[in-house]
Amino acid sequence: METPARLIGLLDLTTLGSTDAERDIEALAARAVSPVPGRPDLHCAALCVWPNFAAAARRVLAGSPVRLACVAGAFPFAQAPLAVKTAEIRAAVGAGATEIDIAISRGLFLSGQHDELREEIAAMKTACGPAHLKVILETCELPGDDAIREACQLALEGGADFLKTSTGKGKYGATLAHTRLLLEAAADWTARHRTPVGVKAAGGIRTVNEARAYLALAAEFFPEVTAANFRIGASGLLGELATVLTGRS
Repeated sequence: METPARLIGLLDLTTLGSTDAERDIEALAARAVSPVPGRPDLHCAALCVWPNFAAAARRVLAGSPVRLACVAGAFPFAQAPLAVKTAEIRAAVGAGATEIDIAISRGLFLSGQHDELREEIAAMKTACGPAHLKVILETCELPGDDAIREACQLALEGGADFLKTSTGKGKYGATLAHTRLLLEAAADWTARHRTPVGVKAAGGIRTVNEARAYLALAAEFFPEVTAANFRIGASGLLGELATVLTGRS
């Protein structure tokens, strides 16, 4: 399959705006299911929305292979009591979410409360039930590579199914260097525990060439890069990918 088509299949199409309404969610869900005119074989990996729009998204996605993700757990700053975070996760899953994206409490991490952070992630993993948990490290707020590696380890010990770079609300999003650290941690965990872990690079990936670089990086760690082990959070990239594909057809 040509590279632009492969990249579309790895995209988490996302809307997390302050003015989102059901009509916006329904339109984006339809685009996630059928992103390129004349290419019914293509679809995005997932649609990511606020929990209050899960039911509306589920109606449009029903019968399609597109997964429904919701940010939860007091995204993006993680500043809420744990009971509030887990209740939001359970509500999202109950409304149809099959993936939950949560951000770690950077305050706990940076203050050295690592046991508390691990336990909080584990509680949110339990609240997910059958849904996959994507744990966002917000790497732009962590002080260096060793801190990112430590945050990866805590997330994995807490039950993360995916490690994710960024919320999209921080100082900057994914970088190739930070994504490599997450891929190294995921690959090591998978090899040692025989439990597959994926990685999502999110934020700041704006061109086809940039996306190709992330795909090539993921290919260093996964024998086959699929939506089950690698995602790209770059909704603005979809238009360019679709233009490339329709220009070739």
